[in-house]
Amino acid sequence: MDYVIAGVSGHTGKVAAETLISAGQRVRVVVRDAAKGDAWKRQGADVAVADLGDAAALAKALAGAKGAYLLLPPNMGAADFGAYQKATGAAIAKAVRDSKIPHVVFLSSVGAQHADGTGPIKALHPLEAALRAIPGTVATFIRAAYFMENLGGSLGALAQGILPTFQPTNFAFEMIATKDIGALAAATLLDHTKQSSVIELGGPRKYSFDDAAAALARITGKPVKAHDAGIEAMVPTLTGFGFTPGLAGLYREMTEGLVSGRVAFEGTHRTKRGTTELETVLRGLLGS
Repeated sequence: MDYVIAGVSGHTGKVAAETLISAGQRVRVVVRDAAKGDAWKRQGADVAVADLGDAAALAKALAGAKGAYLLLPPNMGAADFGAYQKATGAAIAKAVRDSKIPHVVFLSSVGAQHADGTGPIKALHPLEAALRAIPGTVATFIRAAYFMENLGGSLGALAQGILPTFQPTNFAFEMIATKDIGALAAATLLDHTKQSSVIELGGPRKYSFDDAAAALARITGKPVKAHDAGIEAMVPTLTGFGFTPGLAGLYREMTEGLVSGRVAFEGTHRTKRGTTELETVLRGLLGS
């Protein structure tokens, strides 16, 4: 087997796997539900059924491959989000160590250089260190910017011409389309690099919620205005949508980190820029 790809039920892993299959590579996809593997079998992929939190099953899926694309998937329903991240991260590191896979491309995040003050991103800091320390395995960390697709969760009031946010509407920050992450993951696996490294991945440029509102106005042909509800409203709003208070607090911390500049690229690593514009992603989210 050439490459093992996790996250194929989401955006980044799906693109990475399809890119490699199109390039004639032998691919094994990792799914939690065997039924989700049927479509991949029809594309010629091998299918491994494993939860990324099951070290033994994941190690078996990784065995014999040249490289793998892995990530720490979110579990918004976890009673203790931090404990879930810690346990799953430990399982991933153990599976990589036990499988002796020579190269892992791991989806990390902007801000992962910090041990704290970054909300849910902080779990990636020790996981990067654990993967980097595994003998015989080269680890490439894609520290991706804020996903453009995350704005899909803010479109509920679009009919009223409002794009809500909890940060200043004119604050521009790094965003990236998930398709560009998947494409870079595939290209990085094919690079056969010999040294662990970090790639900082941003989009074509920085965007603000005002930029997003202007794009939505062009798409819908109706006025759209970004509205800053204020950071104090974030935890009550998210808990109202079913987030646990702990998880809502983590997302507030991350948002504060974005605005303060803590959740930002270090600027000392290789950098890449995706080519997909925010308006293109928003059109896809709206089916336009």
